[in-house]
Order: sequence, then C-alpha cells, then structure tokens
Amino acid sequence: MVNPGTIVAPKARQESRVRYLLSYARSLLFTNLLIYFYTAVCGTASLLASLFDSQGRWQHACARVWSRLILKTSGIRVHVEGLENVHPDEATIYCVNHQSAMDIPVLFVSLPVQFRFVAKRSLFNLPFMGSHLRRSGHIPVDRDRPREAMKSMKTVAKEIREGKSVLLFPEGHRSRNGQLLPFKAGSFYIAILAGVPIVPITINGTPNVLKPDTYHVRAGQTEMIVHPAVSTEGLNLKDAEELSEQVKGIIASRFVPAVG
Repeated sequence: MVNPGTIVAPKARQESRVRYLLSYARSLLFTNLLIYFYTAVCGTASLLASLFDSQGRWQHACARVWSRLILKTSGIRVHVEGLENVHPDEATIYCVNHQSAMDIPVLFVSLPVQFRFVAKRSLFNLPFMGSHLRRSGHIPVDRDRPREAMKSMKTVAKEIREGKSVLLFPEGHRSRNGQLLPFKAGSFYIAILAGVPIVPITINGTPNVLKPDTYHVRAGQTEMIVHPAVSTEGLNLKDAEELSEQVKGIIASRFVPAVG
C-alpha cells in the first residue's frame, strides 16, 4: 500500500514548479545583479583602503559591509550560537566546514573578530584578485608541492604567532554532496606549528540558500555554531591526524547534512 503522504498532487507539483521558476528568475534578474553591484562598489572601496592600510582592517570592514548587504538583499537569516568562545584579542585558528559560497558572507557578518583567510597560492597569481588578497593580509599556501607546502605552512604559523587570527576550511574545497568531506592534515600542521588554539565552527543551511555551482540565491535560515577551543599545547606534528579527527568530530556533532 502506498503512503498518500509521499505523493504530491499534480496541482501542488505545478505550484511548486512555478514557485521555483519565479524564485530563480528573481535571483537572476534582481538578487545577483545587486550582488555584482555590491561587489564592484565594496571591492573598489577595499582596494582604495589597501593603499592606506597594510594591516587589512579597513578591507575587513569593507568585506563585512559587502556581506551584510548580500544577506539582507537575499533574505538570508543567520542564527548564531557560541560567541562566548570567540576571543578577539587572542591569535586563533578558526576551522570551518565549507558547503557553499554563501559561507563567506555568513562568516564575515557573524564572526566578530578580525580574521584572514589562508588560501591556495594560485589565487594570489590572478590579476587584481591576487594583489588585493595580499594587501588585505590574507596568506598564500602551497598545496601541491610537499616541500614548498611545508615552507609556506611555517610562514603561516609565524604570522599567527605574531598575532594574526586565520580562518581555514580544512576540507580544502566546497562539498558538493551535502556531507562533510575528509579533513586535510595541512590545517592542523599549521595549528601545531603556531601553537595556538583551534576554534571549530559548524555552518548549516548555506547549500539551501545557494547550492554549489548555481546562481540561484534563495531566502532562508542558516546557522553558525562556534564550539569551545581545542588546545594544541604540547602537540607535535605526529599528532596532526589525531587533532584533525578531534576537530572534525566536534564540527560533525552539530552538522546537518544538506538534502537535495
């Protein structure tokens, strides 16, 4: 016997399809155009600010304004938990799961601390973007060449010890299947070399408001959970895998897989 609750009536399916098409049209003709406009204006302001601020603080402020405008225009709400675990005056590594391009605006708006991204070096070689990333204080790291990778991780660790908080996506890239991907050990080598605490962060709901590899931005609820810090005191590089599993377990404890 078929459960009636699993069957969608033709009229309901048609209404759902119409609603989806209207939402997609709004995204393409309104939301995305405004996002491009915000990006052009805030990007120009950030680039100009970088001429006067080599520390990246003004650029971070521009990124927060850009992110706030995107979330407001898109109708995206963020529920935040655990801000008591954020200590802006302490150098920290924030490890975050990554499912959508909308993770970045959510983080800029909701995480009340100056942070810099650790990004693959190839991005720093791109025209305009590369120079802007450097002027904003973001840090390049090699991923493909082991010897260069270790050298760049030591450079990142040095900058962190000097007081710079950084944000890492330990999966390495966005998940396309709604599940957590394996965590790469490099993030945890950096943490151990720097000797600073790791603060795990779980983000949920962002694939529902912007699915990877699409332009369909939709209104909806997201959440960011900041977990208590994990100490790296007394650890050596041999402990990186165990540390990775510990942090992944914490993030997974509040992770909600994306559906569809």
